Amino acid sequence: MSIVTDIKKAAAKALQALYNVNINEADVLVNSTKPEFDGDYTIVLFAFVKQLRKSPEILGKEIGDYLMANELQLFSRFNVIKGFLNLTIKDTYWLHFLSSQYNNAAYGVQAHNGTRVMVEYSSPNTNKPLHLGHLRNNFLGWSTAEILKASGNEVVKTCVVNDRGIHISKSMIAWQWFGNGATPENTGIKGDHLVGDYYVMFNNEYKKEVEQLISKGASKEEAEQQAPIMEAARQMLVDWEKGKPEVRDLWQKMNSWVYKGFDETYQRIGTDFDKVYYESNTYLLGKDLVEEGLQKGVFYRKEDNSVWVDLTADGLDEKVVQRKDGTSVYITQDIGLAEQKQKEYNIQQSIYVVGDEQNYHFKVLKLICQKLGLPSADGIHHLSYGMVELPTGKMKSREGTVVDADDLLDEMVKIAAQKTEELGKIKDFNEDELKELYNTIGIGALKFFILRVDPKKRMVFNPEESIDFHGFTAPFIQYTYARIKSILRKENSAIQAANTGNVLLPLEKELIVQAEQFPTIIAEAAEAYDPSKVAVYIYNYAKTFNSFYTEHSVTNAESAEKKNLRLQLCVLTAHIIKTGMCLLGIEVPERM
Repeated sequence: MSIVTDIKKAAAKALQALYNVNINEADVLVNSTKPEFDGDYTIVLFAFVKQLRKSPEILGKEIGDYLMANELQLFSRFNVIKGFLNLTIKDTYWLHFLSSQYNNAAYGVQAHNGTRVMVEYSSPNTNKPLHLGHLRNNFLGWSTAEILKASGNEVVKTCVVNDRGIHISKSMIAWQWFGNGATPENTGIKGDHLVGDYYVMFNNEYKKEVEQLISKGASKEEAEQQAPIMEAARQMLVDWEKGKPEVRDLWQKMNSWVYKGFDETYQRIGTDFDKVYYESNTYLLGKDLVEEGLQKGVFYRKEDNSVWVDLTADGLDEKVVQRKDGTSVYITQDIGLAEQKQKEYNIQQSIYVVGDEQNYHFKVLKLICQKLGLPSADGIHHLSYGMVELPTGKMKSREGTVVDADDLLDEMVKIAAQKTEELGKIKDFNEDELKELYNTIGIGALKFFILRVDPKKRMVFNPEESIDFHGFTAPFIQYTYARIKSILRKENSAIQAANTGNVLLPLEKELIVQAEQFPTIIAEAAEAYDPSKVAVYIYNYAKTFNSFYTEHSVTNAESAEKKNLRLQLCVLTAHIIKTGMCLLGIEVPERM
């Protein structure tokens, strides 16, 4: 239960009592009162003016008078400005909330609601290491999963690894041609980086061969088809699909290098999965569903034996679901995997965290699953996000111009060390503690900078800007948390639960009002699949605390009652910051 819910109930009750109309509580719009007006929360009256045939001013006055007479525990005063009824909540309400919740470390986290949700994210290719784009995907997927969990859902985290196909064959051929037996062990190169180097090497050699063929008179199309290294890669894919032992052995060996490299990066950024699917095991899924779709009339077969679905009536187009040679396409595999996931985990919702270049693909996937009548098809949701770019522009894997995830993590830790040392507050830390602190600050800064942006928006990442102890950053919030923990270490006497005889000062009240909103923010972030709502809230909350702390002493408060209240505020603020940052995958240090 929240204060907004209480206000909606009270308003619906007032409308029933005053005008004998039944209004659904959900139809009562309640907003935070604008800063320029007096009040805490505002009921928007315009929706009822026409129905009740009363002016907004009279309607507001009558409802306000009723609330003041009948909801004595909630409201202390009201005012009406045009169509807005501004309500001030009694201090006793906020004081009771604070005393009952300040020591609740799990405040904001909801009990299980019986819904099971799957979140699929990361989806790397085994021909290259993780890069900056993968980091946004991982941070967004992991955080969304945790926010859904905090909202009461049972969550299954999954990853689909793209471990087969022509792009994988390219790395394998390049290693065969140019590797000279190179391994992560004998080169000292991390496995995913080593394989990625050969993917870049393939494309460099391919370009060279195409240019040579064109110089000898071949057309561009002919050269691209006839380049020896590309022909070899295509043949390798054929041999892989036939199960040729030496090709499968090389594939397994090189993939094992990559997986070990991925695991090191995942561990460093805190990514984990409950289940990993491999495309090499799932690429044949969906063939039975093609036959079922033909029988149901969802699909149709063309004269060349290929199978299609016509979605033109739904505003899309025609889509092939099985090639004329009987092989499946990506959409077919995804349909089959969607069915398998539902059977394995009985999920009600399936969230796919994939970049916005795949928007059309997921519209088609959901629509086909619905037409086939697959369970939970309506629960398919594409969490579409914009690409991450650098101040210098876009990244390209084939040309080796991507920002490698491991290199970026190293750079972030280095910047964190430099900026922390500039502040000169590290004399009490030993070497191991400093290493852990720099890692916490650097990786936390990276995560927050990415997660604070609405997923739908494209973004430009600037490492220097992300580590600013005074800006819209994780270090600012981490420093606020460390400051609170320092206060609480010094004031380690028992805090009294009761709050009596206190009149709240504006910043004390603002902190409590914001704290009360935390569960609602988590629920909104879960509904929108948008961690930025939590990031923005936690930043604003930390800002309010810093304003409060600048204005009011905790240790030397005006009275014992005030000191107790402010210590309760410190405890609750620390709990909320820690929980909120944990939902973003960011650690908060006890001291900085």
